[in-house]
Amino acid sequence: MARHLVTSALPYINGIKHLGNMVGSMLPADVYSRYLRRRGHDVLYICATDEHGTPAELAAKAAGLPVAEFCAQAHDAQKAVYDGFQLAFDHFGRSSSRQNAGITQHFARKLYENGFIEERAIRQVYSPVDGRFLPDRYVEGTCPHCGYDKARGDQCENCTRVLDPTDLLNPRSAISGSTELEARETTHLFLLQSRLQHEVEAWVARHEDQWPQLSSSIARKWLTEGLHDRAITRDLDWGVPVPADTWPELAAEGKVFYVWFDAPIEYIGATMEWSDAATGGETRDWKSWWYEADDTVHYTQFMAKDNVPFHTVMFPATELGVREPWKKVDVVKGFNWLTYYGGKFSTSQQRGIFTDAALETLPADYWRYFLIANAPESDDSSFTWEHFAATVNKDLADTLGNFVNRVLSFSRKRFGDEVPSGSPAGEPEARLGDEAARLLAEYEEHMEALQYRKAAAALRALWSAGNSYLEEKAPWLEIRTDPEAAALTLRTAMNLIHLYAIVSEPLIPASAAAMRGAFTLESDTATWVTAEQARSLAAVPAGTPFTVPPVLFAKITEDDLTAYRERFGGAGV
Repeated sequence: MARHLVTSALPYINGIKHLGNMVGSMLPADVYSRYLRRRGHDVLYICATDEHGTPAELAAKAAGLPVAEFCAQAHDAQKAVYDGFQLAFDHFGRSSSRQNAGITQHFARKLYENGFIEERAIRQVYSPVDGRFLPDRYVEGTCPHCGYDKARGDQCENCTRVLDPTDLLNPRSAISGSTELEARETTHLFLLQSRLQHEVEAWVARHEDQWPQLSSSIARKWLTEGLHDRAITRDLDWGVPVPADTWPELAAEGKVFYVWFDAPIEYIGATMEWSDAATGGETRDWKSWWYEADDTVHYTQFMAKDNVPFHTVMFPATELGVREPWKKVDVVKGFNWLTYYGGKFSTSQQRGIFTDAALETLPADYWRYFLIANAPESDDSSFTWEHFAATVNKDLADTLGNFVNRVLSFSRKRFGDEVPSGSPAGEPEARLGDEAARLLAEYEEHMEALQYRKAAAALRALWSAGNSYLEEKAPWLEIRTDPEAAALTLRTAMNLIHLYAIVSEPLIPASAAAMRGAFTLESDTATWVTAEQARSLAAVPAGTPFTVPPVLFAKITEDDLTAYRERFGGAGV
């Protein structure tokens, strides 16, 4: 059984992320990792904060803190939010780690040795007012492709085109706002991607059939337009230093590597951090996940579409160019945008619902389920409070939560605090078991294929099957004439609750734990449910003590909606 390496795009260090960031990378990676673990696979889920580049320096400047101190605080703040969402990272590292610095410098040296890095003198934006060169995000202006007037010097947030600061129209300094900019000559290292074009094309051709169309189409677009040599160093105070043993003059000038060069390498760096963090005699072998691992590791990456080019083209080019057997991605799961009432979520412009505020408003499972059930896979999807409330109320409160509460409450009222025995299972129970097995197989199929909306729909249908069974059997009527039949119905329904607890865990872990914890079983170590177990519905035998957990999901009322809209905004933006 192959081991599974899972990574999600590194969240920038410059502030708490919004729900669009969550659904576009970290949450689906967590759901998939949880699912794989429950199916018995060996899984390593790695992520980290992306701490280099201009976003970190600008955010630190705005906060009035040294950049190292700002990044340390921001890392802890982000990690606290991800803990609140129950993201089960094996390690959540930092791209400013010594491990990442070392492996990034190793990659650069190897690329240079192999003829894929060269020094070039270029003309770069310089601000006399600020007294410095202005790399990428230190320059803002109008995108030459779409006309967006707040484009940054590395990428347009509106149309996702990758840019150079000199491409911008009406450029201005992001530090001082000065438009008195000029071009001056300086020397940088360039990654010669053009020399790797054919190798990248061949690599993409071997793998793209496993990718969703969004990922493969973006990669193909970049390859069709042709790979360009790109500067991989910047004039910044914060970043992985250019090694002095290879480029002494550039090191003396204080050059650091471009954030998009070292950030993907941090997947390896963070795995090294995980390995070095082993305690108590535990041995963790980072290298077995990354080096000469093509036949033993299946690697899946998760990211929003703006990150796809860097992971399907640029980072593979880097890995190919070092001429060493580093593990390359097998599947790139790309996502479209989640919008807020049709407008873009934006960290830089503080528009939309941010993850810390989301957790202050409602428990994590509400958000986890809604985001996965409405994941922007084939197209952009829009968050509205009305849609959110309808999903929570119908799927979570009514379909699942109400089923759990009325089954357990009614059984305790009529039969006490143990699972009742009742009659042997009959034809309705056999039909229910077959339906549960069928829907479970459908759910598994979609999870394996990384089709999140379809997986959530199959899980919802599995929850609905319990309600249909309950309505068909009507134990509140059976109890009047045939208590043994009513007991059978409730025992079967309780087994469904236990099944739901196991298979719902990847999406709603806290609620799954509450459902499972309702039953006091002598041995309850199952991580998944087989088709045979789903058909038999007998994991919780008669006589098992149980409790009625607190209400799993409270309905969102009109008053709640009014309050949410007042706080976060509810009109189009």
